[in-house]
Amino acid sequence: MEPVTLALTLAQFAPSLIKFFTGSDKAADVASKVIDIAKAVTGAPTGDAALEVLKADPAKVLEFQQAAMANDADLTKAFLADVQSARARDIELHKAGFGNRRADVMVALDVLGLIACLLVLVLYREKLPGEVVGLLSAISGIFGACLRDAHQFEFGSSRSSQIKDATIAQITKA
Repeated sequence: MEPVTLALTLAQFAPSLIKFFTGSDKAADVASKVIDIAKAVTGAPTGDAALEVLKADPAKVLEFQQAAMANDADLTKAFLADVQSARARDIELHKAGFGNRRADVMVALDVLGLIACLLVLVLYREKLPGEVVGLLSAISGIFGACLRDAHQFEFGSSRSSQIKDATIAQITKA
């Protein structure tokens, strides 16, 4: 089985691992680490064999979950490796006299998408099947989350999140 697919399959036994596979081009690195953890816990020679052991042995699943939590800092480092300098990139672009047109377009499209979904929901809700209303509501939530993320990137996030960011920065320096 291909490494990312195998790691995602292994993640069913430790759902907290899923966060490391979304929105990152480092998924293959993370997948490799997850497979290594599974092989170490199960004693299996391959990731596929480790998966079979985990499917058959609930005690090994618990060990795998504990090992995944113990390796959380390393997995977080691999996950964050591709995003750690995003703000620094924007600062350097600004210093060089450039704007971040790509980010501006993304935010504008998020706003347009959110407004379009909300307008359709307000104007046509009674005429739309329930499934479509649910789908449009979910899509609106996605656009809203994108806007929230953009605001957090631009203006920072909550105090507790800033503490978490400082902790991650300390971990990644180690």
